[in-house]
Amino acid sequence: MNTAELADAIAPSAGMTKADAKKVVDAVFAAIADAAARGEEVSLSAFGKFKIKDSPAREGRNPSTGATIQIAASRKLTFAAAKSVKDKLNG
Repeated sequence: MNTAELADAIAPSAGMTKADAKKVVDAVFAAIADAAARGEEVSLSAFGKFKIKDSPAREGRNPSTGATIQIAASRKLTFAAAKSVKDKLNG
């Protein structure tokens, strides 16, 4: 499912046009991304949590040459599903 399909699914139940639903979906994702960029955890009740995970710098290998390379430290956005979502997935 992509953003447009998500907006199409939301529009009828929210009583809005597909264009308005797409604006809402885009705004929600933008708010989550902005909060994550600030290092905040986003917790959505009965859905899950978006958290920032710091990956330290490390040494790696170039698979073609075998040469040692430095991999820079980075921040990653992770998602942990809520119990209700896990239960839905596992029947």
